[in-house]
Amino acid sequence: MKKILILIAAVIITSCSDNLEGLNKNIKDPSAVPGESLFTGAQKNLVDQIVDLNVNNNNTKLWSQYLQETTYTDESNYDQVTRTIPGTQWSVLYKDVLKDLDEAAKVIEATTYPLASDAELKSNKLQVIEILKVYTYSILVETFGDVPYSESLDIDNLLPKYDNGLTVYKDLVTRLTAAISALDTSKGSFDTADNIYAGDVTSWKKFAASLKLRMGILLSDVDNAFAKSTVESAVATGVFTSNADNANFKYLPADPNTHPVHANLVLSGRHDFVAAETIVEIMQPRSYEYLEDTNEDGTIDSKDDKTVVPGSVTVTDPRMKYFFSDNYDADKTVSQTVYLGGIIGSTSSFASHTQVSAKVEAADAPGVILDYAEVEFLLAEASARTFSVGGTTASHYNTAIEASILNWGGTAAEATTYLAQPTVSYLTAIATSTAAMPWKEVIGTQKWLALYNRGFEAWTSIRLLDFPEMKTPSDALSGYPNKYTYPVIEQTLNRANYTSASAAIGSDTAEQKLFWDKN
Repeated sequence: MKKILILIAAVIITSCSDNLEGLNKNIKDPSAVPGESLFTGAQKNLVDQIVDLNVNNNNTKLWSQYLQETTYTDESNYDQVTRTIPGTQWSVLYKDVLKDLDEAAKVIEATTYPLASDAELKSNKLQVIEILKVYTYSILVETFGDVPYSESLDIDNLLPKYDNGLTVYKDLVTRLTAAISALDTSKGSFDTADNIYAGDVTSWKKFAASLKLRMGILLSDVDNAFAKSTVESAVATGVFTSNADNANFKYLPADPNTHPVHANLVLSGRHDFVAAETIVEIMQPRSYEYLEDTNEDGTIDSKDDKTVVPGSVTVTDPRMKYFFSDNYDADKTVSQTVYLGGIIGSTSSFASHTQVSAKVEAADAPGVILDYAEVEFLLAEASARTFSVGGTTASHYNTAIEASILNWGGTAAEATTYLAQPTVSYLTAIATSTAAMPWKEVIGTQKWLALYNRGFEAWTSIRLLDFPEMKTPSDALSGYPNKYTYPVIEQTLNRANYTSASAAIGSDTAEQKLFWDKN
C-alpha cells in the first residue's frame, strides 16, 4: 500500500512539474517574427531618423539653416556632444535599421511560402531589402566617412573594424546595380508591408536608379570617371520622371504613427523652433530695411520689436506660403505678409518670428527620402559636369524648380513667373554670379530651397556644392560641421578601431572634410 501511495505521489509531482513548465511559455506572442514585419519596422525606423527634427536625434535642419531654435540654442551652435546626436544616428541606422533588414532577409530566405503566388515574390522582397540597406549604408558614409561595413552586422564581433569610406561607397554602387538587375517588374514584393511604394517593383527600380544617380554625383570630385559611368548607367536604367515617383513614407493622422515633425511641433506642446533668417532672406530678398522702434530715452529695442517699412517687403518664391506661416505680431504695421527669421545661434521669440506652416507640421505629411525635384537637380549637376544625361543644364534646372513648386502645392503659372526672375533664370543668374564655379552657386541655392524640410540631404548638398553660404552662428562651438563626430561609445569600447579610423580620415573633428568633399 505504501508503494502505491509513493507511485501516485510521484505521478502527481511529475504532472505538476509539467504544468509549471507550461506556464512559463508565452502563448500570446509569436516565437518568431515574420520577415515582412521586420522589414516594415526597419523601414519606419529609417525614415523616422532621416526626417526627424528632435534635437536629440537629428540636427541637420538646423545645420541647413531652415530653422532656428527659440530657447535652447546648443544644436544651432553646432554642439554635437551634449545630446550625443552622433550616437543616436549610429545606433538607429545600425541596430534598428540595418540589423533588422539583415534579419528580415534571412527570415524571408528561409521561409517556405505555401502559396505559389507568395513564393514568387521572395526574390523581389530580398532585392528591395538590399536597396534599403544600400541607402542606409550610404547615409552612414555620408555622415561619418569611414564606418564599420564588412564586419558591421556580425553580432559575435563586438569590435568591428572600420572600412575605407570610398571603398565602401563604390561597393554599395556595385550592390545597387546588382539589385536593380535582379528586380522582376512583372511581379510584386511587400504589398501593404511596404509603406513607401506598397510593394510596386517598378517604383523601387526607379528609386534604386535615382539613388545610384545621387551616389554617382557625390563621387564627382573624388573619382570623376567612376562618377560619370555610374550616373550615365543610372539614367539609362530609368530614374524618376515625375512627382508621382517620389519616395514618400506614408504616415498616419493619429499617434503613434504620425510624422516625427508633427510629434516634435504639435504633440509635444513645445515651441522650440522658428524659421531661420538664412532661408527667409533668400526666399524674401532683403531689398528693404527694418525701421527700429526708438524708445523715449533714445535706446533701440530688440530685433523682435522692429517695424517693417510699409510696402517694402517682396516675397519672390511661391513656396514661402507652403513652407512657413506668417506670425508677425498683430500690432506691427505691415502692408502685406511678412516673414521674420531667427538669428542663427541666438534665442528667438516664438511669437515674433515666422513658424512652419500647417502643411509641414501635419500629422500625415509624407516622409520624403528622395524626390523628383532632387533627381532633376542631380541631372542638372551631371549636365554641368559634362556627363551624358540628355537635355541641358538649364532644362533640368527649370524642371527641378517647377517640380518642387508643384509638389508643394503651387501652380505651373507660379513656377513660370518665378523662373523668369533675374536671380532665378539660369542663364541670367550664371552670367551675374561671382562664384569661381557659377553653376554650383546657381544650382546649389535652388536645390537647397527644393530640399526644404529634408535636412540630411540638404546638409549633404551644402557640403558638396558649398552653396548657399551658411551664416556663422552667434556662439558657434566649431566651424561648419562637415561630419558627425564618431559616437562616444565607439571612442570608449572600440577605441583601437576608432583611433585608426580617425587617423585615416584626417581627424575626428566636426570641421574634417570627408573623402568626397574635395572643394
